[in-house]
Amino acid sequence: MIGIKRAINGIGATCFVAALAACGADGDARSKGENLEGFGPAQIFERGEFEIARNRNSDAVYFFSEIERLYPYSEFAKQALIMQAFAAHQSRDYDSSRAAAQRYIDFYPTEEDAAYAQYLLALSYYDQIDEIGRDQGLTFQALQALRTVIEVYPDSEYTSSAILKFDLAFDHLASKEMEIGRFYLKGQHYGAAISRFRVVVEDFQTTSHTPEALHRLVEAYLSLGLLEEAQTAGAILGYNYRSSDWYEDSFKLLSNNGLSPRDLGNNWLSSIYRQSVKGEWL
Repeated sequence: MIGIKRAINGIGATCFVAALAACGADGDARSKGENLEGFGPAQIFERGEFEIARNRNSDAVYFFSEIERLYPYSEFAKQALIMQAFAAHQSRDYDSSRAAAQRYIDFYPTEEDAAYAQYLLALSYYDQIDEIGRDQGLTFQALQALRTVIEVYPDSEYTSSAILKFDLAFDHLASKEMEIGRFYLKGQHYGAAISRFRVVVEDFQTTSHTPEALHRLVEAYLSLGLLEEAQTAGAILGYNYRSSDWYEDSFKLLSNNGLSPRDLGNNWLSSIYRQSVKGEWL
């Protein structure tokens, strides 16, 4: 049997005439209840490929799943399972794609396409990130699944893409924390805002949102009259992001209050500042 990449790339060369003669060209295969028991796995597999080629991925899922049902111990069943996961993902049926991908991983963990199955499983979470509002559960699951691709299959062709998506998903979580923090800051709920910005500074320090989070901490702490914390946040910002606009804004804000960016007191920001100076924070 061929691997998933060759199978997908070769779909355009499928024997359409034989597939059509076997099962018919029109209508939803599932709703018609096409009886496939008289056909071999190769014929059904070709029909599934044909449905993908004409962008009827839901029908393709049906045909590939029928191979799994009718010929569960055949080599075609193995290939049909990964194709089922692929077709379901193409039709945005993420639950079905994830289920098929997980079955492939469970049944064939050492096969060539196991890395792709894990990657599809991760995509089934990742591709929904922008659709889930403030619920970040799927983002965390995407990060876990992408980490598995990176750590378990480090030499696969999907690893570089998984790393990129991992970084984007990580950045997305920080973005959500910032969004909520800004909302609290605007409403003058400074304690709640500080809690959100602190999460970004402590847990998402490698993302692009850290400079703004530090500046917002300067704003929030000044509003509360916590001057040492405000100055320390400004010092961290200056040490790590001196060329950023956020540092310029914080410097002006502190200067207007007769203050300067420097490490003061003994608080969570002071601890981060000391780590930064020692080069252990970034």
